[in-house]
Amino acid sequence: MATTYPTSNDELAQVNGVGMGKVKKFGKEFISAIKRYVDENDIETANEVVIKSSINKSKTKILIIQQIDRKVDLEEIAEKARMSFEDLLTEIENICYSGTKLNLGYYIDQVIDPHKQDDIHDYFMNAETDSLEQALGDGTMTDYSEEEVRMMRIKFMSEYAN
Repeated sequence: MATTYPTSNDELAQVNGVGMGKVKKFGKEFISAIKRYVDENDIETANEVVIKSSINKSKTKILIIQQIDRKVDLEEIAEKARMSFEDLLTEIENICYSGTKLNLGYYIDQVIDPHKQDDIHDYFMNAETDSLEQALGDGTMTDYSEEEVRMMRIKFMSEYAN
């Protein structure tokens, strides 16, 4: 609900884990509170985003954000979104650059050694730019894969830029 801001019964029923029974039982209160919050904070709801842009692209972004919020492995998200891992990372970078904070820490902790995380984090803390090309071309980053650097850059941007 905090990602899509459902403002109708149908939109609320589309939220994972919410069926029509819950909509009928609790929907009125939730929808009222969400509408008030959306109006007070001038928030663009997921439904408005779908109308204004490509439906499939918006749905994919929402899927990615929701799955990351649920701490689903990135490989599984890529499979659900029917895209390659590299394309998923690109989409996550785009989402992050648009100002959405994403917490990849749960996944990064599984796939990147803590010492590597610290080294890459320190690189971005001291770098003058968040350029991936410059990071990969830096002599101190030769022991790290492009995927590792990209994921840590996303984590860094979410923590410090957004």
